[in-house]
Amino acid sequence: MRRRKAQEKEILADPKFNSKTVAKFINMVMLKGKKSIAEKIVYSAFEKLTKELNEPDALKIFHKALENARPRLEVKPRRVGGATYQVPIEVRQQRGVSIAMRWIRDFARSKKGKPMQDKLADEVMAAYKGEGAAIKKRDDTHKMAEANKAFAHFRW
Repeated sequence: MRRRKAQEKEILADPKFNSKTVAKFINMVMLKGKKSIAEKIVYSAFEKLTKELNEPDALKIFHKALENARPRLEVKPRRVGGATYQVPIEVRQQRGVSIAMRWIRDFARSKKGKPMQDKLADEVMAAYKGEGAAIKKRDDTHKMAEANKAFAHFRW
C-alpha cells in the first residue's frame, strides 16, 4: 500500500495554443513515443473543428467539449463486512477532465474507416454538442452513482 502521495510531473504547455490541457491531450493521443505524429493529429482535428463549426477559437470548442463530457460523480467499490458496495463519490475537477479526455480518445480510436484526425474531430464535436459516446458514458456513470446513492454513507 502506498504511503506517500505520488508527485505529479509538470507538463509543459503545447507550442501552438500555449495550453497545458491540450499538451496533456496530445500526450494521451500519443502512441509509442511518437509525439510529433500525435501533435499533427490533434492540431488537424482542431482545424477541422474550426472549419465545421465556424468558431475561430478551437481551444474554446475543446474546453466546452471536455466540460460537457466531464463526469461529476463516479462509483468506487468499498468492501464492508463480506459485501462489496458501489459507493458514489464526487469527482475532482482535474480527474474529471482526465477521464473526459480518455473517453474521447478511446471512442475515437474505436471507430473504423477514417483517419484518426477525422475520428477525433467527430468525437470532440459530438461532445461539444452534448451527444456522442463520451456523453453517453458520462450519463451511464451518473445513473450508476444515482442508483447506488443509498450506499453513500459508506464513503470515507
